[in-house]
Amino acid sequence: MSPTYPALEIPEDGKLAHNIAHFARALRKAGLPVGPGRTLDAVNAVAAAGFDRREDFYFTLQAIFVSRPEERSLFAQVFRLFWRDPRYLDHMMSLMLPQVHGVQEDRAAQAAEKRAAEALLDGQLPPPPKTDTPEGDQIEIDATATMSAEERLKTLDFEQMSAAEIAEAKRMLAKLSLPVQPLKTRRSQASTLTARIDARRTLREAMRHGGELTRLKYKAPVTRWPNLVVLCDISGSMADYSRMVLHFVHAVANRKGQGWAKVHAFTFGTRLTNITRHLRARDVDAALKAAGSEAQDWSGGTRIGQSLHAFNRDWSRRVLGQGAVVLLITDGLDRDDTALLAKEVERLHLSCRRLIWLNPLLRWTGFAPRAQGIRAILPHVDSFRAGHSIASLEALGQAISEPSDHGERDRLLAAIRT
Repeated sequence: MSPTYPALEIPEDGKLAHNIAHFARALRKAGLPVGPGRTLDAVNAVAAAGFDRREDFYFTLQAIFVSRPEERSLFAQVFRLFWRDPRYLDHMMSLMLPQVHGVQEDRAAQAAEKRAAEALLDGQLPPPPKTDTPEGDQIEIDATATMSAEERLKTLDFEQMSAAEIAEAKRMLAKLSLPVQPLKTRRSQASTLTARIDARRTLREAMRHGGELTRLKYKAPVTRWPNLVVLCDISGSMADYSRMVLHFVHAVANRKGQGWAKVHAFTFGTRLTNITRHLRARDVDAALKAAGSEAQDWSGGTRIGQSLHAFNRDWSRRVLGQGAVVLLITDGLDRDDTALLAKEVERLHLSCRRLIWLNPLLRWTGFAPRAQGIRAILPHVDSFRAGHSIASLEALGQAISEPSDHGERDRLLAAIRT
């Protein structure tokens, strides 16, 4: 979605450079890597390009301060708040109130709005509203049944998190694991357990002793670990969720001893990108920065069918061996041919041991499979689950270890057929 350009209020007192410096500080507090060098570049760029048209002013600053595609939405929100009527901050201060004072929000905050508001308000919250409680009365609140801060954060939507909450959520995601049980194969190996007699080895041992059976030999099935393959949608509607999911995938890929043979990760928006080698970096920020640099379609459009076709054609035989489990993270909102999408998802399902679909739209109580893309994908997945919070990612272990776990798939398939 293209950004909106509000009417700019450029000061007439020659303090444009001063205001650009304040704007750069706000971007830095919101999480963008903005330093003094970029601030000077922005001042010089505006002086060279001018600001007769608000679109030119917006894109001039964006070219200087935005270095990665995922930073565009945050830059747009801070720009919207900073370069228009300061009275607009009143609404953003009201967005901050529920976090501290318990006041109900009149609407849910949009993506990156809370982070932008925190950066501009710099922690300055308005005082709580005065109540008519008599001065001598005391109000006691029983908080024994309320959730702790950590429990609340686990259930909070990734898109509605503030900057501080996102930082804490990333630390929690780094500690998560995704254990898996080993798979039994048709091959067998010698074993001291008396579960299954190895007739071939027993007879071979008897022939060494003149055909007399002196001791039975036993065998046990060989076990192996499956691969984990992650297909993550990084289109505009999924950018906030995919970034947090990739933090989780990085933790899984770098955690030893939890069972996965290999972890392969792919991103897709308008094209498919293999980011597996980038996730091997120990530092998660460096890994995701490198992945974002290679995936040029971040926060762009969505072509799920074409992307899955590219995966099935180029990568399916390479990474889906060993009984692989596939995690498909997407909202299913595809504008391309749904017949192609259904065909490619079916082929993907037949190529892996288990296909699990994580959809952040499932967080809504009234979610219904009305979109054609969702209707095309749903019949070909083994499990359909929400993927919008830390708690939903923690619940993945159940979906992987229990083949009978279908999540919301059966209920929504019944709704489609009626």
